[in-house]
Amino acid sequence: MKKFFLILILTSAFNFKAQDTVNYNEVSQDLLQNIMDNKSYEKQVKILEESTLEDLVSQLKTDNQKIAFWVNVYNSFIQISLTENPKEYEDRGAYFKKPRVKIAGETLSFDEIEHDILRRSRIKLSWGYLRKYFRPKYERKLRVKNIDWRIHFALNCGAKSCPPVAVFTPEDLDTEFDFMTTEYLKEQTTYDKETRTATSVSLFSWFRADFGGLCGARQILADYNITPEKPKKLKFSNYDWTLSLGNFRKIPK
Repeated sequence: MKKFFLILILTSAFNFKAQDTVNYNEVSQDLLQNIMDNKSYEKQVKILEESTLEDLVSQLKTDNQKIAFWVNVYNSFIQISLTENPKEYEDRGAYFKKPRVKIAGETLSFDEIEHDILRRSRIKLSWGYLRKYFRPKYERKLRVKNIDWRIHFALNCGAKSCPPVAVFTPEDLDTEFDFMTTEYLKEQTTYDKETRTATSVSLFSWFRADFGGLCGARQILADYNITPEKPKKLKFSNYDWTLSLGNFRKIPK
């Protein structure tokens, strides 16, 4: 009889735990959506603060799962931190380096989320050609396997020239990324047919290796029908770093 009750207790505990499992991608979506809707987001922040490395590793298995989660988290905490203290943006270098996002037992900076996790340990100021080695365990466990260059048209760092903020899901990430990429590049790109010269966002220059070099960037403009043909030349517009929060975009389904 005692053995029966012990089994019953253990089974009940297991079932409760299974039912109580947190879906971290949904948490990241709810967090950002609540921010966009001007609703309370403290519950989602607390869940992320209490998460462990094992929790995230067990759920974020594919690159799409990792990318959707981390882009939502990045964009959420940019909005939160700069709404609370916009003066921090006056020293952007220090702002992006400061550890502030409590998650998976770590406190991460925006640079770490972007360049270590989403860009697979790339050195920030290297055009994307240089990589970091001997990285910490959490980074090796959580970073993507392959860089998706479209993250640069999904991450919003708070500047006026940044892409709009949207909620991303792992299930529809390719469609969502393609939509945001197309919309953003249409807004940011001009084309001179006579000289076959495109002028587009500086992100193409700063992270050129992620795009397959400048040749790859020119091909992207043609592939996404931003320009009628592959440009012969690519110039870069000045990036407007004026603080601009609340630039939200709803992706049509």
